Amino acid sequence: MFKKKAGFGLAFLLAAGTLLGACGSADEEGTSKGNGKGADLKVGMVTDAGTIDDKSFNQGTWEGILAAEDELGIQTKYLKPAGTTEAEYLKEMGNLYDAGYKFIVAPGFKFETAIFQAQSKYEDAKFVILDGNPHSGDFNPAVADNTVAVFFAEHESGFLAGVATALELKEGEAGFIGGMEIPAVQKFNWGFQQGLAYANENLGTNFTIKSDNVVYQGSFDNSAAGQQIAAQMYDRGVNVIFAAAGGVGVGAFTEAKNRAKAGEDVWMVGVDVDQYSEGIYEDDKSITLTSAMKKLAHATQELIEKELNGEFPGGETLTYDAKNDGVGIPDENPNLSEETVKQVKDIFEKIKSGDIKVSGEQGDLIE
Repeated sequence: MFKKKAGFGLAFLLAAGTLLGACGSADEEGTSKGNGKGADLKVGMVTDAGTIDDKSFNQGTWEGILAAEDELGIQTKYLKPAGTTEAEYLKEMGNLYDAGYKFIVAPGFKFETAIFQAQSKYEDAKFVILDGNPHSGDFNPAVADNTVAVFFAEHESGFLAGVATALELKEGEAGFIGGMEIPAVQKFNWGFQQGLAYANENLGTNFTIKSDNVVYQGSFDNSAAGQQIAAQMYDRGVNVIFAAAGGVGVGAFTEAKNRAKAGEDVWMVGVDVDQYSEGIYEDDKSITLTSAMKKLAHATQELIEKELNGEFPGGETLTYDAKNDGVGIPDENPNLSEETVKQVKDIFEKIKSGDIKVSGEQGDLIE
């Protein structure tokens, strides 16, 4: 365990082992025709709140489906529901099924009860739910034989982003803005703080994070609130904010970009996918220092390939982590030095090998 240092204490173990915007309408959809070894497989996706290019969960998932289309020749289609209710999700799953798209991907925990209903209604279809377990409303996982539930080790990618942040900036004060206070978002926070502490203890950095600079806004779509929270943090002396908050995070990015344009030295850490482009404020300059990524595209494409190979792991709950290259930070970012990138890669390998284990539990994180 770490002792308290640089303003906060953390639970960090060394051992072996191991989001989103606004509603749309159902007539917004994407389609393509497959041509290749997977030409007979029709893969459909129902989007969560937000758009297919939300630079977050929807986009990352769809990119995995498109990669499978390019490499395997599958047929693809997405549908955007009119809202985010179970009934609206089920309606679009039914529309995909009726059109022959019987491999259906659902990005996010909001699909849990809809997938629970669909997996028994459409027994000859296959379902993949990311960041969620099917259940009937009682939160007891019920993954049927035609469904796979996928989770990610957010604490590991958050840790790597924390290490990269501390290494690059050397010293300062960090903040965290979360959307809903759910396990996936919490683990990003806990991992990020552990990464800062690891760098302080082992790599000569000096970063702090205070309790009033850790805020869960309570939604994934209130960008105005995200901008206000970020402004308050920057005004309190924070110089880098990690936002795991969907549309709330978009507001934080807006605030950071406005300040960067005015000459302030402020930074953001992105989430889920590489959010470098989200941080561009002038020419190709970006306030995105790095991003704590879930390899959504990697996981989605891999499960499609397993289906084509007759190896679909139905009934299982899978975790994508450092060991199977399911999480990480972007391989390249102009805002990180070569030395920082090298050191973070070394630490990633230590997590992968089990020499470093990042805690997915909340410890003594904040002073």
